[in-house]
Amino acid sequence: MTDGSNDEELIRGAARRLVAARRLVAFTGAGVSKESGIATFRDADDGLWTRYDAMDMATREGYLRDPEYVWGWYEHRFGLVADAAPNPGHLALAAMERLVPELVVVTQNIDGLHARAGSTDVVELHGSIARFRCLSGQHAERSPDGRPVLYTREELAGLPDPTARPPRCPHCGGLIRPDVVWFGELLDEAVIDRAFDLARACDAMLVAGTSGVVQPAASLPILARRAGAFIVDVNPEEDEVAALADVFLRGPSGDVLPRLLAAMEEEAAQSGLPI
Repeated sequence: MTDGSNDEELIRGAARRLVAARRLVAFTGAGVSKESGIATFRDADDGLWTRYDAMDMATREGYLRDPEYVWGWYEHRFGLVADAAPNPGHLALAAMERLVPELVVVTQNIDGLHARAGSTDVVELHGSIARFRCLSGQHAERSPDGRPVLYTREELAGLPDPTARPPRCPHCGGLIRPDVVWFGELLDEAVIDRAFDLARACDAMLVAGTSGVVQPAASLPILARRAGAFIVDVNPEEDEVAALADVFLRGPSGDVLPRLLAAMEEEAAQSGLPI
């Protein structure tokens, strides 16, 4: 692993490898969204681990025990997300698609900021706080791919009792829940399988803002490494991924990713590639 933050030659070397990739996976975690003002669960100083008891807020059992309270917390959380804007890190990743058309963002974040920044192919490992589904999932109506019917916030307003908190499923009367992965739940099989396939097939992986400890997502850099991919890790501090990475770029993603993008654009221009 090569470690650097202000070493422009190191950034340029990483950019050269990334812009040459045919298939690039950008694997992102909560650290990327933190720079948009969205607190992380694991932040040592101001993360949600210290503000709330996450085992009450993000489990099926906690929701069933006090659904109105937990729904209110998610409403508050959604308000924070709605007020947030994509930061320079999100925007840089979206702009990289001009240089590497087969770029897929695989994220642990549930805030939708990558799509709002302009990324066109985003795999949301842990779901989305802007989607909702029936807690039971047992009613007959299902989407064509066999997954539970999903609702947007706008569609919730059209339910028979839009003032109910939490809302009730129009098919079975059960509780509506956020379409996110709670603690103790498995990831959607199709979603994680696609992420694994992308990791095995990529030429390069750019990791940003993830601690690399939450499974099964933490396996993605390992799979990419085994497949021979070039790995760049961007984080303020060394993490589990840094040990696997070819290059570790120390610093906030909102600072490092725009610099990496600029270097990639320079490399592309020198190579005669469209930018």
